Amino acid sequence: MLNEQQIYDILSEIPDPEIPVITIKDLGILQRVEIKDGNCEVYITPTYSGCPAMKLIEDQIQEALKEKNVGKVSVKLVYSPTWTTDWITDEAKEKLRKYGIAPPLHSTVDKGVLIGKAKVLKCPQCGSQNTEMISQFGSTACKALYKCLDCKEPFDYFKCI
Repeated sequence: MLNEQQIYDILSEIPDPEIPVITIKDLGILQRVEIKDGNCEVYITPTYSGCPAMKLIEDQIQEALKEKNVGKVSVKLVYSPTWTTDWITDEAKEKLRKYGIAPPLHSTVDKGVLIGKAKVLKCPQCGSQNTEMISQFGSTACKALYKCLDCKEPFDYFKCI
């Protein structure tokens, strides 16, 4: 059987189903792998408690390990501590930007919306800071929809959590 690090390395390559340019490791979803009594336990943390991609991620983990002939595999969801955008790697933030998604600005929860403070985001297409939010909800619950007022392109912003 493969050891914990080998299994972790295999799982580190699984792409996020909603943003395929980053992996579940890049996003901070993949927490750890433990082998207990010959069984493999994989611990993952959802970005949101109701994230619809978690079932697909579980299936991808099972399939990846089945291909490597890893025996019994169980995937366990970890809710504490809760996932935060702090767990997104800097490399993943750059991958998001290149993919056309504005990465989280800070490593803290954004409370600006509560006090009516407009966020200044750089357009991932042209780099302009002349942008505006169209909707607090974008293509997925973890993103908001913005528009660049210079190049006129819409783009998602990965919200700080």
